[in-house]
Amino acid sequence: MCTKICMAFGKNNLNQKDIENKNVIEIGSYNVNGSIRGYVESLKPQKYIGTDMREGPCVDVCCNASDLIDKFGKETFDVVISMETLEHIELWQLAISNFKNICKTNGIILLTTVSKGYGKHDYPSDYWRYEISDLEHIFSDCVIEKTEGNDRNHTVFIKVRKPDDFVEVDLSSYELYKII
Repeated sequence: MCTKICMAFGKNNLNQKDIENKNVIEIGSYNVNGSIRGYVESLKPQKYIGTDMREGPCVDVCCNASDLIDKFGKETFDVVISMETLEHIELWQLAISNFKNICKTNGIILLTTVSKGYGKHDYPSDYWRYEISDLEHIFSDCVIEKTEGNDRNHTVFIKVRKPDDFVEVDLSSYELYKII
């Protein structure tokens, strides 16, 4: 799922150098109201895999975010994209850990999600709200290249790079705003 605002963030923060001849995965790729896939594919990745928990448009592989490591292995992708998905994942700490660990060293993670003030939207479920400060803490083990927020649409965005000296931050006790 990808709104116009999220699509704009992706287009403004992913370029030919980031994508060309790279392995790209999109987590939560089911096309409900738009997809970044066409843009990313125009930048000529070596491979582009769309994953979601259910089959549908833009989904190449059915896979839950909690199973990404088992399905694809560690350090498999140069670019990890997740747009408007994280709020739907109950076990968000495991999902984030998997995002970071399927990403290669010096690879990019580009993520968009919703913040407080965004209405409940159960498609399929809705659990969490994230603020920029949450994303900065969650990705404090990476090099943060860009954060952005849109107060009018209650969305937050981040682009990070996984460093050479990556040591995963412990998120087990980090608390988020819970929608339910």
